[in-house]
Amino acid sequence: MTRKIYLLLLLSIICTFFGASAFAQRAGSGADQISSFAGDLSWLPTEGELFGLPVNIHGQTTYINQRYNNFTSSYSGQNSMSDLKSMSYTWSGTLFMGARLAPDTDIYFNPEVVSGVPFSGLVGLGGFTNGEATKAGGAQAKFYSARAFLRQTFNQEGDKVLLENDANQITQTVSSNRVVVTAGQFSTLDIFDDSRYAKDPRIQFMNWGNMTYLAYDYAADARGYSTGIAGEWYLDNWVLRASRMLAPKNPNGRDLNWQIFNTYGDQVEVERQHSIGDLPGKVSVLAYRNRMILARFQDATNYVVANNAQGTQAINNVRNNYQYKTGIGINGEQALTKDLGIYGRAFTSDGHTETMSFTEADNSVSVGMGLSGTSWMRPNDTIGVSMMQNGLSSFRRTYLQTGGVSYFIGDYASPSQTISYRPERIGEIYYNAMVVKNVLAGVNFQRVNNPAYNSARGPVNIMSFRIHAEF
Repeated sequence: MTRKIYLLLLLSIICTFFGASAFAQRAGSGADQISSFAGDLSWLPTEGELFGLPVNIHGQTTYINQRYNNFTSSYSGQNSMSDLKSMSYTWSGTLFMGARLAPDTDIYFNPEVVSGVPFSGLVGLGGFTNGEATKAGGAQAKFYSARAFLRQTFNQEGDKVLLENDANQITQTVSSNRVVVTAGQFSTLDIFDDSRYAKDPRIQFMNWGNMTYLAYDYAADARGYSTGIAGEWYLDNWVLRASRMLAPKNPNGRDLNWQIFNTYGDQVEVERQHSIGDLPGKVSVLAYRNRMILARFQDATNYVVANNAQGTQAINNVRNNYQYKTGIGINGEQALTKDLGIYGRAFTSDGHTETMSFTEADNSVSVGMGLSGTSWMRPNDTIGVSMMQNGLSSFRRTYLQTGGVSYFIGDYASPSQTISYRPERIGEIYYNAMVVKNVLAGVNFQRVNNPAYNSARGPVNIMSFRIHAEF
């Protein structure tokens, strides 16, 4: 790992020993990917009863428009980001519906609709600039099930914690010591790698490297969802999480492989919540292991050389055997005041095999801050600033420099025009303003240096506009 990763690891470990009091836990499992800013609307009740069962319903809609001008590029390859002026957009709408079948047994269903056109057909970057882009398959709206799962809570002795009515959470009083089991269709990120400052691209940072660790190749279909089972053990200010999720039939594919004992994504996470004074913080360590038929970069490089196959996706020709892919990372965050907080993530994967489900990165570091607008009399407005660095393993880098093309990246144009490797560095800043109650409008700026890890291309400056509403 780089020196930056070691420093972040050391600082985060130090933070775990300050204070021992737990802070208020979030709705649902404690790590739902859905971030909420909205208050109740008096004219629109979201919780009630149906056939004697407690039920709730929430919804969201988000439109994101992104643009960039021509950028410097001495050459382009098969999977290069277009260097010409471009526009991208996504639109999504989601309903979050739930019912309580028994005092500690809930079911939830989230129908979703998405349309949109990503930059360059979603190639040419490691840290893609819109977290909604992976779900967008064209201008025509696509309807599908995002989530359909059961949540069972087993309360133990401990303090009472109120989980308020929210998306995928019916009002519930639980114990601070409890076990929660989630089974069905959901996102791995709904359970793992929570962050109050960098999680949901609909109302926070947009870049994929701020949704989670960019080098975390979590099990998912092409839209970012999967099916599986997850368990969480809450013990005061500690949380232990583990899950097994279905892997796709093919890398980054839409269809999942239901042979859960042959192909899968496992993860385990340990989290410690703390307070320094009255200011909450937390540190978590996450490790994963995937098993699937994947190409090894060394084999793909050998194929390129032996068959003079430069400029091709040679990984498709050596995907013959089951491989294990592993990684580990640390996430820390701390509120500095009631309005200002900081966070940092660092992750490394083994880097021997191709990407299974997420994006092209083998190590990643990101740091940032979030600030609410109380000091300028806009308490519902927010500002976020982040920086990240993404890198490739020597195995993936050699494959690309030899002339291979990967799933999302590959700038090979000629024997003298392959990638000139440098880490991909991205800065991101956003401002969200509350327009009317439960509706926000925001602007976002991202600067990408060395797109797809190639110093011969870029930088790219991307401006974004976002409007989001929820109830």
